[in-house]
Amino acid sequence: MTKIVTSLLRLLHPGKERIFKTAVSLLMISCMISSFKIARAQNLKEKFNVVNRAVSLDKKSGAVHLNEAEGAGIAWLKGKVFTKGIIEFEVKGKDEFQASFVGIAFHGVNDSIYESIYFRPFNFRAADPVRKSHAVQYIAVPGYDWPKLRDGFPNRYEQPVSPAPDPNQWFRVKIIVAEELISVYVNNGKQPVLKVRSLTHTRGKWIGYWVGNASGGDWRNLKITAG
Repeated sequence: MTKIVTSLLRLLHPGKERIFKTAVSLLMISCMISSFKIARAQNLKEKFNVVNRAVSLDKKSGAVHLNEAEGAGIAWLKGKVFTKGIIEFEVKGKDEFQASFVGIAFHGVNDSIYESIYFRPFNFRAADPVRKSHAVQYIAVPGYDWPKLRDGFPNRYEQPVSPAPDPNQWFRVKIIVAEELISVYVNNGKQPVLKVRSLTHTRGKWIGYWVGNASGGDWRNLKITAG
């Protein structure tokens, strides 16, 4: 490409040479940026199987971001398997009513069969005690999504989070998955904010970042310890 540019410069009027050089420089910069974006997208595809979302990565913090869209979304982690043990991560949603559902999916068999623990940050500090009691949720889809659990087992598979984190900031989560029991801890708390018995035995091993309807979210510092 350099030889072609040099040849073209010899044919140009001296007054136009600077304009041409500038245009070529901008073109080369644009090509470099495009190549970088393609390489980064390929790198993300190697790390995630993404369902109904777009995934991006913050270079400085290493945080994973899923965008907002209709329906639930998952970024399954390629090369990671999980059956029981400890899942630790930091997550950030936002204080916007019915627009922030962030958590983790595990025991995945496919994109529609899995268990999940997720949070509703907009309910963390709600004045309404009913809303506040819907801060952390367990589901096992497709058979036990949140409407069925709330109607059939009120206050068993969703609970408040106390002390309540700032709904617009990062908070830390630890999920202990045993043979039958699932315990959820927030911000290094000594008592679980949610403790439930698993409602399914999918034998699935997929694990990934999960968001609910109309929600995006951010995650960082994921640590998976096999039990």
